[in-house]
Amino acid sequence: MPFELNPLLVGMDAPVDYAAVRPEHIAPAIESLLARARCAVDAAANPSLAAVWETVITPLDDACEPLWRAWSIAAHLNAVINTPALRDAYNEMLGPITEYSTWVGLHEGLYRQYQRLRAAPGFEGWPHERKRVIDLAIRNFRLSGVELEGDARKRYAELSDQQSKVSQKFSENVLDAIDGWSLEIDDATRLDGIPSDALSAVKVEGAYRWKLNLKMPCYLPVMQYARDRALRHTMYKAYATVASEQGDGDFDNSELIEQALALRAEEAGLLGFEHFAALRLQTRMAESSEEVTGFLRQLATGARPFAERDLTELKAFARDELGINDLEPWDVAYASERLREMRYAYSEDEVKQYFTEPRVVSGLFGVARTLFGVWLQSCELSGWHPDVRAANVVSASGEVMGLLIMDLYARPGKQGGAWVDSERTRRRRPDGIQTPIVYLTCNFARGQDGKPALLTHDDVITLFHEAGHALHALLSEVDEPGVSAFAAVEWDAIELPSQFMENFCWEWPVLQRLTAHVESGEPLPRDLFDRMVQARNFQSGMQTVRQIEFALFDILLHSRDQGLSIAEVLTQLDQVRDEVSVLRPPSWHRFPHSFSHLFAGGYGAGYYSYKWAEVLSADAFEAFEEAAARAAHDAHDAAEKVGAADPATGERFRREILAVGGTRPAAESFRAFRGRAPRMDALLRHSGMAHDTEPAA
Repeated sequence: MPFELNPLLVGMDAPVDYAAVRPEHIAPAIESLLARARCAVDAAANPSLAAVWETVITPLDDACEPLWRAWSIAAHLNAVINTPALRDAYNEMLGPITEYSTWVGLHEGLYRQYQRLRAAPGFEGWPHERKRVIDLAIRNFRLSGVELEGDARKRYAELSDQQSKVSQKFSENVLDAIDGWSLEIDDATRLDGIPSDALSAVKVEGAYRWKLNLKMPCYLPVMQYARDRALRHTMYKAYATVASEQGDGDFDNSELIEQALALRAEEAGLLGFEHFAALRLQTRMAESSEEVTGFLRQLATGARPFAERDLTELKAFARDELGINDLEPWDVAYASERLREMRYAYSEDEVKQYFTEPRVVSGLFGVARTLFGVWLQSCELSGWHPDVRAANVVSASGEVMGLLIMDLYARPGKQGGAWVDSERTRRRRPDGIQTPIVYLTCNFARGQDGKPALLTHDDVITLFHEAGHALHALLSEVDEPGVSAFAAVEWDAIELPSQFMENFCWEWPVLQRLTAHVESGEPLPRDLFDRMVQARNFQSGMQTVRQIEFALFDILLHSRDQGLSIAEVLTQLDQVRDEVSVLRPPSWHRFPHSFSHLFAGGYGAGYYSYKWAEVLSADAFEAFEEAAARAAHDAHDAAEKVGAADPATGERFRREILAVGGTRPAAESFRAFRGRAPRMDALLRHSGMAHDTEPAA
C-alpha cells in the first residue's frame, strides 16, 4: 500500500480521516512507525550525544508520537467498531507493540542516557516540566525491569507479551459473550412495565416480537421495570454469568483470570516486590496495600449500618407492597425503583423525558464555559461511524485549545461502558502548540421514531464524569507529553476531575439549562428536582459497600505473592462479601469473569482509586459550595439560588488541577487548590452518611 494513501500515517499536525481507516491500514502503518521509533531510541541512547534535552528527548518524542497516535486510533476503533477483520488486524500488531514497549523499558543504553541527563551540570536550571519528565522516566525504567539481567530480563519480556494477550482476549470474550446473547419475546404481556422507548429500541422490524440483549440500554430497563419476575431472573442470570463456565463456555474467562494473576505476581517478584499491589502502588498516591485496605475498611465501617438499613427497608417494602417475600438479587433493581417511586413520587422514566441528549450536551458545554471560560463549538469531522460528532475547545480569546470527539450511543460491536482516551497530547513545538485530541465514548440508548435520545439522570452523570476526564486533557497547559495528565497523574487521583464534574448534575441552576421535556420543551419542574435531591442518597449505603466490595476484592487479590486458581478467586470474593456486603448473589454468579476494569482495563490493584478520588472530588467541590454560601450571604439570598458553578473558583480549579496535569504530585495540586490536605467529611456528607446522620431503625 502506498505510504501516502495510509490515513494512519498523516503528519501529527494533520487531521485523521477516520472514515477512511481500514483494517489493512493498521499493519503497514504500525510496522513502519515501529521501525522509525526503534531507530530513534537507539540514536537517542548514543553516549556521544550532548546531555541536553534537544539532542536526546526532542528527536525521541518526534519519532515516538506518531507511533502512539496510530496505535491509539487502532485500539479505539477496535473498541468502538469491532469487526473480525479489525480485530485480527489489531491483534496482529498487539504483539509487536508490546514487544517494542518492553524493549524500550529494558533499553539499558537509553536508561543510562536519562541518568546522564539527570546528572548533567545544567539540569537544575532546566524548566520544571522537563526535570519531572526525566525523574519519572528513570523511575519507570526501574519499574520496567531495566536493571534485570540474563534469564530474568528475558522472562520479563515474555511476561509483558503474555499479559497483553491475556488482557485483549479477556476483553474480546466479554464483548462476544454480550453480543452473542439475545432473548426473543413474542408475548407482549411479558414486557409489561418496561418503558416504551426501551421496547422500541429492541423491537424486531416488521414483526410482532422483541429481541432483548445484555447491552445496558436494554438490560437496565428490564431489570428496573419488568413486572415479569421470571424474565428478570433470566436476564439477571445471563448477565451475571457473562464470559464464564456458567454461560457460553466458548467465552469462559476462568483460565484467563488465573493466567493474569499468575503473570502479575511473577512480574512483581522479578522486580523485587512482595506482590503486584506493591508494584502498582509505586506510582500511586497510596503508599501500601495496607493503607488501601485500611482506607476501604474505614469507609465500610461507616457505610455498612446505612447499607443494612437500606436492605431492611427494601425487603419490608418488597414483602408488604409487592408481595415478594423472598427478595432475590434479580428483584432488587425492580423493587428499588418501585420504592423510590412511592417514597419520592417520581420514576427514572419520568425524569428521563426532560433529558434529551442534544439539550444535555449543550448544557454540559455551558457548564464548561461558566466554570473554565472555554467554548465548545461543533465542527466537521470524518468519523468512524455516523454517530460521531466533534467540537473544538476555544478559549475566550478565540484560540483553539483542543478537539473533543464524542461517540455516545450503544451498538453491536462496540465495547460497553463509558471511557475517555486521547489520540494526541498537547505539546509545545518550535512552530507553536500541538493541541490535544480526545475521545469521549458512552453507550446511551438511541432515540426512537425520530425523537432525540432520552438520557436517565444516571446517564447525565456518566456524561459529566467522562467530560471531566476529557477536560483534564483538553485544558492542559503542559508543554511536555511525558507529564501530561494521562501520562503522569497518579492513577488514584486521575478520577478527581471526573467525579468532581458529577456534582453539577445536582445543581438547580445547571439542571435548568440541561433539561427540556421531549414533548413540551418545558424545563425540569422545581418540585420534581426537589424530589430527585431528596432521593439523591437513596440506597447510598448499599451502593457504597458494593463499590468497597469490588475495591477490597481487587486489592486483596493482588496482595498475594503468587497466582490463584479460579476457585480461590471466588473464595476470596466470598470472604470480602462476608466482611463488607449486605446483599449476597447466588453461588452461580460470576462477577469476576466480566470485571474488565481489573483484567482488561488497567485497574488491577487500582479499583480503590474510585473511592480514593471520591474523597478528593467531594472535598474539592466543597470549595465551590463554600463560594456559593459566601455569595448568597453577600446577596442576602438563599445559597441554592446562587449555585455552585462559581467562575472564580472554577478558574482556580482549572489552574491548580486541570492545567498542570502531572507536572507535580497530585497531593501538591490538591493542596494548592484547597489550601490543605483532603478530608473525608465532605464525601460522607454528600453521601448522606455524615457522623451526625443516624441510620433509621
